[in-house]
Order: sequence, then structure tokens, then C-alpha cells
Amino acid sequence: MSIIHDLLRLESSLASRKVSTVSKILSYQLLIILIITAGLAGYGGMNYAISSVLGGVAAFIPNLYFALRIQKASGLPVRRILNSFYAGESGKLILTALLFMLIFKVPNVTILPLLVGYIAALSVFWFALLLR
Repeated sequence: MSIIHDLLRLESSLASRKVSTVSKILSYQLLIILIITAGLAGYGGMNYAISSVLGGVAAFIPNLYFALRIQKASGLPVRRILNSFYAGESGKLILTALLFMLIFKVPNVTILPLLVGYIAALSVFWFALLLR
């Protein structure tokens, strides 16, 4: 009976912690990057895995930047939050372009796994919006 009591107490303490939606999305992005990379590694080897993880990182890092930028603006006046949003979105686009420029300098990058990793990581955000 003590074990059940401990599990229930643990569950309630975990439920009481507020995890933001953004944190969940970023965590799910990392998870899907790992799953897709493992699947492509099994299918096409290390080259596919590296290409896939690079694509996932090209989606994850700009999203992380955007999330941190918006979180920093929380509690500010609406005008400042909006400006932070636009600056964060612009920075996200620039970061994505820079990351892809760097990725294409990596030797032996395979385009299809790269795009699969990128699109899979991006799709987490869109599925989160649909399920909400």
C-alpha cells in the first residue's frame, strides 16, 4: 500500500508543476529528432543519421531562440511583446538560413534525410497547434 501511496504522491507533485506549452513542444521536437534519426540510421546508416539530425537541429535551434526571446518579453507592455515577437521571428528566419548554409558545407550531407529531419521537427509545432 505504501508504494501506491508514494506513486500517487509523485504523480500529484509532477502534475502540480507547470510545464509551459513551449517547453513541451521543444521537448517533443527533440524526441522526434531522435526517433527520426534512429529510424534513418537503421535504414541508411550513419550518413543518413547525421543528415537527419542536422535537419532537426536546423529547425530546433531557431525555435529555441524564438521561445527564449518571447519568454524574456513576458510581462512587458503589449507593444514591447509585439516588437519582441517580430524580432524573434526575423531572427528565427535568419538563424535558419545561416544554419542551412553551414549544413551544406558539411561533406556527404544527404538531402532527403536532411529534409525529413527538418520537416519532422517543424511538424511537431503544427501538430501541437492542431491538437490544442
